[in-house]
Amino acid sequence: MLHLDDLRPIPLFTGLPDDQLAQLAAGGEEVAVEAGVELFHQGEPADSWWVLVDGAVDLLRHVGAERMVVGRMDRPGQWAGGFRAWDEHGVYLGTGVGAVEGRILRVPADLLRRRTDEWFPFGGHLIAGLFTTARSIEATARQRESLLTLGRVAAGLAHELNNPAAAATRAVDELESSGLAMRASLGRLTGSHVTAEQFAALETLRRRIEAPVTGERPLALADREDAVTSWLESRDVARSWLLGPELAAIGVDPGWCERAADVLGEAALEPGLAWVASNSAVESLLGELKDSTGRIFRLVAAMKSYSQMDRGSLQRVDPTEGIDNTLVVLGHKIPQGVTVLREYDADIPVVEAYAGELNQVWTNVIDNALDAMDGVGTLRVAVRRDDEDLLVEITDSGPGMTPVVAGRAFDAFFTTKEANAGLGLDIARRIVEERHGGRIRIDSAPGRTVVQVRLLDRIPRQA
Repeated sequence: MLHLDDLRPIPLFTGLPDDQLAQLAAGGEEVAVEAGVELFHQGEPADSWWVLVDGAVDLLRHVGAERMVVGRMDRPGQWAGGFRAWDEHGVYLGTGVGAVEGRILRVPADLLRRRTDEWFPFGGHLIAGLFTTARSIEATARQRESLLTLGRVAAGLAHELNNPAAAATRAVDELESSGLAMRASLGRLTGSHVTAEQFAALETLRRRIEAPVTGERPLALADREDAVTSWLESRDVARSWLLGPELAAIGVDPGWCERAADVLGEAALEPGLAWVASNSAVESLLGELKDSTGRIFRLVAAMKSYSQMDRGSLQRVDPTEGIDNTLVVLGHKIPQGVTVLREYDADIPVVEAYAGELNQVWTNVIDNALDAMDGVGTLRVAVRRDDEDLLVEITDSGPGMTPVVAGRAFDAFFTTKEANAGLGLDIARRIVEERHGGRIRIDSAPGRTVVQVRLLDRIPRQA
């Protein structure tokens, strides 16, 4: 059993009379802290109150199949557990594992409750009420926060997927009709007794068609349509009013039509030109379909990497990958008036990090920067090595923060926005500083606000 001389220097017991401290020690037991030996386990009933006397205990949490260190008890008087003294459903929030040899006082939760009610009845009532209220508020807040986060991510992903999915659907529908047209024109071309040499020459001409430049002026396209349609009409080609625009759209002009007429002759001219138009349309639609499905694949891959759903929690990561994935996920929020500049050094080191949590930092900071610019400006993301550290700077060209806002930006619950749309920088600060041992700061002036995140190569042990 621990003696008064062991417990009296502990700040936690300051003000507690010797007789009460003796009762507490007599009702508890001394437990040795041994490196690597588990003292209590996450999720089990918290029916004991553990008070560190000396040594150190690591606190670990299981997230999926991973186990991460979330804190350390290394100062006398730090405690864990005992929640069942006031909460019949209380469980250990983490697993306590010895880190440095020492001693710990273990007091049964029911004894802790009796002593508290006996020595501090008013305080006991307050604690009991606090546990009940805190559990209710925390459960509601966590559920609401999870739903909001899930909703924002799902809405953003749905928005990003909608355009390529719609384009792919449209391409498939048009591909069906173009394929039918190509087979029909090929049948008519065969019926015109075209030779293999003529067909090969036509295919060579088709491959030499120069596709219109991207962003061609509508007036130029309209002029080419009129010219091709007039040429077809002069040769009495059937359905010239339909075939002319189709050929003009792929880059055909009257000069190309003349060369095709020399190859095909009058009998095979119409089916030959129709085959060229439909065949080129099929190729174009296949390219559009490939681009659209590729975009969908890249979005899913980015989302998978962003959520870290297939990776361990603590790992060696390239932070630029997480930043790029975050920009993809937030792509629906980046308006056309905002230019995104990436400035990544060539020798960026990988760092030890909780990658999913870092992605939350990039999300909060970039989201704030986009809101600040109100649809117009420049978002600059720079990543470089600074001695042994990694430096990430996210700069926006918005109006900047007032000194009051900049000074309170990292305060919990502080926001300049409507409810449930706060700055989120308190979360970013805790992830960077408490979880990674790094630093985050803001430098704001009119037209230029910089959020600077400094990460260490390896997370300090106490983090």
